[in-house]
Amino acid sequence: MLLKYFYDESLAHASYLVGCQKTGEAIIVDPGRDVEQYLTVAAREKMKIIGVAETHIHADYVSGARELAARIGAKLFVSDEGPADWKYQFVDQYPHRLLKDGDTFSVGNISFEVVFTPGHTPESISFLLTDHGSGANHPMGIFTGDFVFVGSIGRPDLLEVAAGIFNTAEPGARQLFHSLKRFRDLPDYLQVWPAHGAGSACGKGLGAIPSSTIGYEKRFNPALQFTDEQDFVDYILSEQPEAPKYFSLMKRVNKVGPKILGEPVLPPRLPVAQLPELVQREMVVDTSVASAFAAAHVPNTINIEPKYLAMWGGSLIDYDRPLHLISNSRDLPEVIRVLHKVGCENIAGYFDLAEVTAQGLRTGSIPQVTPVEIAAGVAAGQIDLVDVRGLPERHEEFIAEARHEFLGDMLPAAPAPQTVEGKAIAFHCRTGGRSVVASSIAHRAGIKNVMNVAGGIEAWKKAGLPVKHASLLTQ
Repeated sequence: MLLKYFYDESLAHASYLVGCQKTGEAIIVDPGRDVEQYLTVAAREKMKIIGVAETHIHADYVSGARELAARIGAKLFVSDEGPADWKYQFVDQYPHRLLKDGDTFSVGNISFEVVFTPGHTPESISFLLTDHGSGANHPMGIFTGDFVFVGSIGRPDLLEVAAGIFNTAEPGARQLFHSLKRFRDLPDYLQVWPAHGAGSACGKGLGAIPSSTIGYEKRFNPALQFTDEQDFVDYILSEQPEAPKYFSLMKRVNKVGPKILGEPVLPPRLPVAQLPELVQREMVVDTSVASAFAAAHVPNTINIEPKYLAMWGGSLIDYDRPLHLISNSRDLPEVIRVLHKVGCENIAGYFDLAEVTAQGLRTGSIPQVTPVEIAAGVAAGQIDLVDVRGLPERHEEFIAEARHEFLGDMLPAAPAPQTVEGKAIAFHCRTGGRSVVASSIAHRAGIKNVMNVAGGIEAWKKAGLPVKHASLLTQ
């Protein structure tokens, strides 16, 4: 058996190629939209991808299942569990098999057994893998999708908080509690292969280790320590990270079937002469690193550097309007890959960063201030300090004088971030990157006296300035 692990750091997304070396056939489990990586590895390993297996209808990225079915004829193995509202609507166009609890399917000498594991989503399934080619007649591992992660489990509230389907979070939590009972009954030696790692918004407290075992998770995963159902429900529904706004779109896209992209194509390069007028009426995203953007940028542009595009691009970009980029040629392919993976396809073109700089258009800047420089002004109430981190981070530690305004809620097309008349406004996050995004949004909204706290709360602590902790957080 051949097992290849693919990990997209921008989305903390894990996917897998499972191949039978005897027959030269392979299946991709939970593929992302950027399918070239699977085709490249399969060709290198002399494998033919014959199928795609999905654990559920994903909410955090555009699935590559339809892309692989359309481009190479891969057969789709997808869930037929859950209510009618959560059935795949495009699979009849391709070879497919709808799966129920207890069903099996194979690739060469490798078999997959379906385990119905609802809770994160109503249709969620997991796959027990057995390598018969090695002489085994019992499974060696389980692909859990977003059901069980290393050190955590999938959150059950996304349908409610992201897709707007009310009264689904608590029933989902109760389903999840009973699904975990089945998980605990599996042999301790089984390996656990999840679809996400640390940084994903599909759960809280995910570990950074790629895989685990059922025995280890039973012993150390906090969510698996509960024996009382209500205690579990209270735990799993508390302190989940904010759900990015694009999650609601992803559920619908993956259910009805995403657009087929074909081989990667970059958007057109646009004449820089168009830029000064364009930024007055359309969103232009500068993908420079935060420190470079703060030092010099085109006024009215929004800063989202490549490592933040998956999360903040999906939340801040208006998918219904043309998007224009400022990027260098080195970063552009990755920028487009990530935007496509979170469903942003209306990309009108890009302006070359070097040319924009050469034309002298980067006349804007955001003052970078150190915690020591502003501490007195914050304490005296002269500077409005705004914490743009997520609530789970703020629950761990926070600056007492800082009010909270989550970055994902600062839509550039919406009213400006709340300001206090007569005060300068200083944004902070953990290390100073996300707060530049917030500062750029405030600048675009016409707020003049904007500052960014260099180094964020980490620099604040290093300077010996006080922070408070979760037990004292009352808001």
